[in-house]
Amino acid sequence: MKKYTYTEKKDTRSGFGDGLTELGKTNPNVVALCADLIGSLKMNEFAKNHPERFFQVGIAEANMMGIAAGLTIGGKIPFTGTFANFSTGRVYDQIRQSIAYSGKNVKICASHAGLTLGEDGATHQILEDIGLMKMLPGMTVINPCDYNQTKAATIAIAEHDGPVYLRFGRPSVPIFMPDYKEEEFIIGKGIQLTEGTDVTIVATGHLVWEALQASEKLAEKGISAEVINIHTIKPLDEEIILKSVAKTGCIVTAEEHNKFGGLGESVARCLATNNPTPQEFVAVNDSFGESGTPAQLMQKYGLDADAVVNATEKVLSRKK
Repeated sequence: MKKYTYTEKKDTRSGFGDGLTELGKTNPNVVALCADLIGSLKMNEFAKNHPERFFQVGIAEANMMGIAAGLTIGGKIPFTGTFANFSTGRVYDQIRQSIAYSGKNVKICASHAGLTLGEDGATHQILEDIGLMKMLPGMTVINPCDYNQTKAATIAIAEHDGPVYLRFGRPSVPIFMPDYKEEEFIIGKGIQLTEGTDVTIVATGHLVWEALQASEKLAEKGISAEVINIHTIKPLDEEIILKSVAKTGCIVTAEEHNKFGGLGESVARCLATNNPTPQEFVAVNDSFGESGTPAQLMQKYGLDADAVVNATEKVLSRKK
């Protein structure tokens, strides 16, 4: 089994910031808007290097979405930046009406998503954002797993025509995916990280690393796990999932999101309509979060490698 290692940890929001900085140099149509969180979104370099293409709108997220929609009419490619909670729940009406309904080419870039926001607590730890955004017609939803993949995704979505929701986080996490110059980021295409025969583990975002750690623990128990990185939740790469479960016969989905409305439900719909398969969900069980360190919260809410191992053993017991 292929083992993944890392030499450095870095926050995925820095991948966004560095990707945006590169876009500033290479694509003159890229503009950026921020709702008073330049440092938190790592938009400093873009703002410094391209002040004529940067708009600080203040704590007025709804206004930011309206401005971004308007900028697309002149051929600009707006990247909006604020926390995931404010990027979705606070401005859902503006996104629906001004961006999604008319297919505006806005890139909604959302940091500090999920439980790993940590000490800021439940009011900021949105766990419903993927569900909110994937239900909007025409919206692409991307949730990369590490710094390298977030940087690659940021650069890739500038070339994609249409609205995109790009989700990333605050904590430092292992960098284990190739640099974007080594491996192309393809929207809508999952990545098989390990080969296995007993169970498919499909993970997204911060849970991809946990899934890889789980696969090593399972290997010690004689269980062969196939791990797939689903960075694009919509459109979902159904082909890679169906090909894998045809071989393994069962699946575990893992995500830092409410079990309702996230990756797991998208996979369940895919399986139900193509190849009904036993499935277990590693996700937050229909609750809000709380204050704590990212590691504490991941363990308490069942989002770590041990939770993936437990879900795998459960689904294997259901496998025919």
